[in-house]
Amino acid sequence: MTKIRMYTTTWCGYCVRAKALLDARGLEYEEIQLDDDAGFRAKLHELTGGWTVPQILIDDRPIGGYTELWRLDREGRLDELLTPDAPRPDSDEPGGVKPVPAPR
Repeated sequence: MTKIRMYTTTWCGYCVRAKALLDARGLEYEEIQLDDDAGFRAKLHELTGGWTVPQILIDDRPIGGYTELWRLDREGRLDELLTPDAPRPDSDEPGGVKPVPAPR
């Protein structure tokens, strides 16, 4: 089974939207709240390459945040990533999703 992990904070509106999208699709996910971690942005960057929340991983592959999740769902590519032999998100294979770099 595909594992979805999402790093969130309680005050993040995009986190709420991402959870609602996954809930509406009936997809299970692990939520890791970072409210009590003062250095959460550095931890996120180390784990995912992103600085913002939510950061969503599918089978330990970072896909980005809510906007990327929504886009994948809208384009029908989320289902592809949820299949066992899906292309890696950082690949150049068809269906591969490259995470959007965090602004500097």
